[in-house]
Amino acid sequence: MSPRSARLARLSRSVTFSACHRLHSKSLSDEENLKLFGKCNNPNGHGHNYKGKRVTSILAHGIDPVSGMVMNLTDLKEYMQEAIMEPLDHKNLDRDVPYFSEVVSTTENVAVFIWDNLQKLLPQGILYKVEVHETEQNVVVYKGEQTIVK
Repeated sequence: MSPRSARLARLSRSVTFSACHRLHSKSLSDEENLKLFGKCNNPNGHGHNYKGKRVTSILAHGIDPVSGMVMNLTDLKEYMQEAIMEPLDHKNLDRDVPYFSEVVSTTENVAVFIWDNLQKLLPQGILYKVEVHETEQNVVVYKGEQTIVK
């Protein structure tokens, strides 16, 4: 393979943010919400240190033959600051983030929110996946899929 041939690499960067939320669907009664979400339906909410939450953004792209990088990590850090930290860190997701006024603030939907925000900032086609670690045991991976065909 010649030095000018691009090799695919995956680059990742993680951030940690803290936020609170209440799992509650406007489509369900209070009783149904309590049954479905249990203690996470507490009217006063509950919090997480999303170690993404933790959020890891993973890019997949050819290694630039001149710079030797998929992307400059300084640029990725700035994009993640704008797409993740500014809208989510130390926020009440349901009250402070307009997106979640109509969408249940599950970790799955937090991953979609982050994906959509990063897609607006990153070069097209470079974002591979977003991982959101709600706890050490609970992780959501989102790769931008829209629907599942059954």
